[in-house]
Amino acid sequence: MAHQTVTIVGQGYVGLPLAQAATRSGWKVHGLDVTESLVDMLNSGRSHVDDLSDSEIQEMLDLGYVATTDSAVIAESDVVVMCVPTPLAEGGSPDLAAVKGASRTVGDNLTAGTTVILESTTYPGTTDNLVRPILELASGLAAGEDFNLAYSPERVDPGSKTFGIKNTPKLIGGIDDASTQSAAAFYRTFVDKPVPMTGTREAETAKLLENTFRHVNIALVNEMTKFCKELDIDIWEVIRGASTKPFGFMKFTPGPGVGGHCIPIDPNYLSYEVRNQLGYPFRFVELAQEINNSMPRYVVDRVSELLNEHRKPINGSDILLLGVTYKADIADQRESPAKPVAELLLERGANVMFHDPMVDVWNLESGDITREADLEDSVVKADAVVVLQAHDTYDLGGLASKSKVMLDTRGSAPKPAIWL
Repeated sequence: MAHQTVTIVGQGYVGLPLAQAATRSGWKVHGLDVTESLVDMLNSGRSHVDDLSDSEIQEMLDLGYVATTDSAVIAESDVVVMCVPTPLAEGGSPDLAAVKGASRTVGDNLTAGTTVILESTTYPGTTDNLVRPILELASGLAAGEDFNLAYSPERVDPGSKTFGIKNTPKLIGGIDDASTQSAAAFYRTFVDKPVPMTGTREAETAKLLENTFRHVNIALVNEMTKFCKELDIDIWEVIRGASTKPFGFMKFTPGPGVGGHCIPIDPNYLSYEVRNQLGYPFRFVELAQEINNSMPRYVVDRVSELLNEHRKPINGSDILLLGVTYKADIADQRESPAKPVAELLLERGANVMFHDPMVDVWNLESGDITREADLEDSVVKADAVVVLQAHDTYDLGGLASKSKVMLDTRGSAPKPAIWL
């Protein structure tokens, strides 16, 4: 495929790195987004995601990338990729408002011969049963005849120093073979290994299986953490021992809960669709959700126990939370378990402080908290320090030695820190 023109709808954590990869491989890239301030920021060379620096945005601009709110660019594109958010609605069902809106926008401007690809994580059947009819109705064109349509789940791992778009295999499932091949030809220009799938539903479900696998296994070690504590067994040593087996075991570690878009949210799409279509629960997902959602309260209970050992009530104690993002070394706070931990501490009367090198002001339901300016001073001052995210910039050994009590939920700090 000759390098032509692509419009990427949605310039967030998924769409912007994809735009960078396509731009670098020679595509003329339009970054379409509904937020005018975001478009202005990108066109002035400023990034809003962790994985791309301002200089990399400037490089994209120099190579011809343009961010825009004008959907007319779709009509001049050979490929259109939709990378819009799919959060959960009230009650746990998928909120596909952004997918529907993007599909209508694409359909209104679609021309014959275009390849349309959905990357947003969603439940099986979305591409064929939701996106396709909207595109066909709005455009008057027929999918599989006048334009190609495929699903290719995003696999961005924010902050990863090992895997990016180029070296992460790309699943691609079209509504027919021609759609699969056309989408694969697009991705092949900047992805090392496109992986054709038999259809859209298989590609949609593969993405959900990946994240459900992690969700369930994280829940397994989180539940084991609780009863190992009661049995006076060191769960971290248990995991270290099991990890020496070179086959049949994959290491997962406990923590204060799960965060980000993928793990807390994506498995619910599958659970929802199973209940909706088949009338029975996806029990592994629902149990994993219950266990992982219980971890913030478990962390607060552990803090309370440790303070009690020092003859202090949690009510009125100064508690410093270190690292409030959902993942180490990135600024992304989506679904971070730090929020429920903080809210539960506040409910019990604690004076909650926080420090995170990536976050200046932390937005909680009960009000905003400003980051502690002096890390070491706040560690010394606090009655208890809780490591929720072990950012690389933290000298956890030094901080642990200065703290009265440190609870490390990530198993990173040396003694005298106490691991979860």
